[in-house]
Amino acid sequence: MKPYSEMSREELEAQKAELTKQFEDAKGKGLKLDMSRGKPEPAQLDMGMGLLDVLTSSSDMKCMEGIDTRNYGLMDGITEAKHLMADVMGVPAENVIVYGNSSLAIMYDTVSRSVTHGVMGSTPWCKLNKVKFLCPVPGYDRHFAITEHFGIEMISIPMTAAGPDMDLVEKYVSEDEAVKGIWCVPKYSNPSGISYSDETVRRFAALKPAAKDFRIYWDNAYAVHHLYEDKQDDILEILSECEKAGNPDMVFEFCSTSKITFSGAGMAAMASSAANLADVKKTLTLQTIGYDKVNQLRHARYFKDLEGMRAHMKKHAAIIRPKFEAVLAVLEKELGGLGIGEWTKPLGGYFISFNAMEGCAKAIVAKCKEAGVVLTGAGATYPYGKDPKDSNIRIAPTFPTAEEMAAATDLFVLCVKLVSVEKLLQAA
Repeated sequence: MKPYSEMSREELEAQKAELTKQFEDAKGKGLKLDMSRGKPEPAQLDMGMGLLDVLTSSSDMKCMEGIDTRNYGLMDGITEAKHLMADVMGVPAENVIVYGNSSLAIMYDTVSRSVTHGVMGSTPWCKLNKVKFLCPVPGYDRHFAITEHFGIEMISIPMTAAGPDMDLVEKYVSEDEAVKGIWCVPKYSNPSGISYSDETVRRFAALKPAAKDFRIYWDNAYAVHHLYEDKQDDILEILSECEKAGNPDMVFEFCSTSKITFSGAGMAAMASSAANLADVKKTLTLQTIGYDKVNQLRHARYFKDLEGMRAHMKKHAAIIRPKFEAVLAVLEKELGGLGIGEWTKPLGGYFISFNAMEGCAKAIVAKCKEAGVVLTGAGATYPYGKDPKDSNIRIAPTFPTAEEMAAATDLFVLCVKLVSVEKLLQAA
């Protein structure tokens, strides 16, 4: 079929009539599917049930330090958990604090602490007239929600195939003292699946901030989340690159096992310089006596090392890879060559980013919902929920079954076609 933009009005009208009939038929199927969040499916959670058998009532509960993990102590995490999470991020264990189950909670705390108490002696952000954050787009809606919650002004930075537009990043960071941070998902980015190039990472490390309390919020959420064994993205390790560039304190790095073991009962960590961690611990000693060391011990004994975690992740990939491939196959078969959509083909992570014709995303999401498929809200991948082109849609293929995914994707492409035809007819 030729591109929709090359069709005559009569051809478009005919397409609309046929697509409308198909849409009404689809509504009659009574679909009830949720593709709005990147959640593991039940089979992925079942894979980790052995984690619960590692410790029993007769287990030795002492960690490497000889401390009983059931008791107080080791506020920044047990050694074996630090080593495991350090290996995931590719950093030294002494640069790691192991927290509770949520990396998002660490990020929230890090922003909150900066607002109320500043960063390493700098003026608390709450006492400044203006605080700004750079936000690569499309990006992670929960990152944007945190900065919006604290009244921080967000500036969109377009994503390229190599990561954020670094010319813009360098300009804002070097010229505006109010720019205090940037959100980054450097590997298999949410939602595009893009991984930052070596040049991009080096340019981040070499930034010359106008604000001495500027920090890169490096959310390495998908560090080991490959879809393929023979095709994998690899990124430079940012902490060591910053040290080489003379900026050792410029990064807060975050990761968790939320999509490795249990999303609600995993293990999260932060990596940073010794100076940053010392500053963080001043607040942490008031906030907690210690996080769940029993869970940390459980994870460390279950995986043993990074290789054990990688073996586990291959099982995850085997479950979700066919879903990604099925979605991409339907998109290519049904939309390829029509000129009404573009999409990413990630090698890892949890999402596919779809760009519809300008002005169509909200209508497509609404059509899908009308027929029983819930997608992430259009605009969610932009600060304040406002996509200026109303184009980007995040597809989360992981939670539905393969059969449900096929049905949902068929409906999605139908809605893309119908909304696109209607848009073109309005403009004709």
